[in-house]
Amino acid sequence: MYLSGCAFQPHRHDTYAIGITTAGVQTFRYRGARRVCLPGELHVLHPDEAHDGGPGTDDGFGYRILYIAPELVRDALDGAALPFVADPVHKTTPATRLVASLLADIDEPISDLARVEVATTLADVLRSLSGHPDRRLLTIDVRAVELARDYLAAHASEQTPASTLERITGVDRFTLARDFRRAFGTSPDRYRTMRRLALARTAIENGLPLAEAAAHTGFADQSHMTRQFKRTYGLTPGRWTALTAAGAVA
Repeated sequence: MYLSGCAFQPHRHDTYAIGITTAGVQTFRYRGARRVCLPGELHVLHPDEAHDGGPGTDDGFGYRILYIAPELVRDALDGAALPFVADPVHKTTPATRLVASLLADIDEPISDLARVEVATTLADVLRSLSGHPDRRLLTIDVRAVELARDYLAAHASEQTPASTLERITGVDRFTLARDFRRAFGTSPDRYRTMRRLALARTAIENGLPLAEAAAHTGFADQSHMTRQFKRTYGLTPGRWTALTAAGAVA
């Protein structure tokens, strides 16, 4: 979203509002002070806190933002008290880069597994930024994450809900999401997407039209498959097919 020539009047949400300034200078008044958020910086606004918002220069500003219900944050923290982040603006850190990665996919269809990943990541980022990171001994339930991985690989084209993985592994969805990323370096949802793309490549190689390949492999539609394909391989499916036929790519 890009805002220029106007501003938001003071208002409040009943959710956390967590966003990234993507361009220009964003300013807002929050908890008694005027704040400035520059490109790449993260801003965190708490539920029921009054704030306004507008461009800091005549050029306007761009931003992406997620709104997440406090009860979902609490669930992702296993019932712990909601974290309070005193400073609403944060420079680029590994934590803010995780949020930026989530926001980069905000326009894509959000699956049940993706919702769990969003809640888990934001809850962990909020806890870290609050100055009270999770200091529990980090152990991975290897059996559980391998069961989840194997199931997702075998059912990549299906809309597997988080409840199915909970039943298969015996682990709650938030713990599983954390352990999966620690074990494999990616989320269950992203892992499934990569398996879908592999299936789509095979289907396209076998001559299936792009729209049918997308439907056959579990994507919402051809456009969804194309965006994920280009993000992963750097080429559209059509361009990749042409180059493959010419022997230019493997």
